[in-house]
Amino acid sequence: MTPFKTVSEEEVQRINRLQQNSFDKIYKLFEPPLPEDVPKRLEKIVAHGRITRGDTVLDVGSGTGILIPIIKKYRPGCIHACDLSEEMLKQLRTNYPDVKAIMADVRDISLPEGSIDAAFINACYPNIVDKAGAFSNLSRMMKAKRRIVISHPMGKSFIRSLKEVVSFPLDDFPEKTEAGALLKPFGFEIDTFIDEPEIYILVATRTLFEKNH
Repeated sequence: MTPFKTVSEEEVQRINRLQQNSFDKIYKLFEPPLPEDVPKRLEKIVAHGRITRGDTVLDVGSGTGILIPIIKKYRPGCIHACDLSEEMLKQLRTNYPDVKAIMADVRDISLPEGSIDAAFINACYPNIVDKAGAFSNLSRMMKAKRRIVISHPMGKSFIRSLKEVVSFPLDDFPEKTEAGALLKPFGFEIDTFIDEPEIYILVATRTLFEKNH
């Protein structure tokens, strides 16, 4: 059994629609220029993915592609980007036509088993409604000994400030011990944990063992 909270399918769909509608309206706010020092923090986040040349990378909740130019510096073989917002992905396709954009919840992506070398969940972990479904699918798609990077370039407090102004619920980022318990059933072990006022980075490595949930 997974320690993630159980959410009904109806509720997942309802919250996802709220998010889609919201981000469709404000997608332009996610385009550069970015707040001061955020680009440097994003560089640090992507570095934790340890991308090597030719890798297949998945950017979850990609938005308009804030991580894409940094990921490209590592010369991956393929970049997949998924998001719930159609308008976000339209802008991403304009900015980066070579990226394979997928309009879907990460739990529903059908990339081949064991095909992903590095996955990034930047600034959107709190938005994922069905986390059990998301990490089950990520576990299926990830290669053994490769990494998921869960992050926010403005730290946990930024999400807390958003909770009062958005129309959909947001979860908090987990503490290290909690994260280990949440991700272990899906075959992930915590590799790196950084929780500072202006940056949050959690790196989880896909183990060689089969997930047991």
